[in-house]
Amino acid sequence: MDIKANALYQEMQNMVGEIKPSPMPNPIGQVGNNSGSNFADMLTSAVNNVNNMQATSRNMQNAFDMGDPNLSLADVMVAKEKSSIAFEATLQVRNKVLEAYKSIMNMPV
Repeated sequence: MDIKANALYQEMQNMVGEIKPSPMPNPIGQVGNNSGSNFADMLTSAVNNVNNMQATSRNMQNAFDMGDPNLSLADVMVAKEKSSIAFEATLQVRNKVLEAYKSIMNMPV
């Protein structure tokens, strides 16, 4: 499955825009970094979003199977494809993060 890079880049830019920068950097000598928690929050939000899309798609499919007159086959298929694309994009991001982690761990110190 081919994922459009521009759409994925735009989505990532939107997610970056939602992150609130810290007003002041940590003073020297103080241990702690908020960027890790921001990244974790962003990642958790993205995974939860994909999970919600999949649940919505599943619910729409079940409702269509039960004969809901308010749903068309096109609506169900679009929701299913959106959740599939979101899952594939998340999988690709995970693979890139793992690849970066492995290359950092293999760097000589």
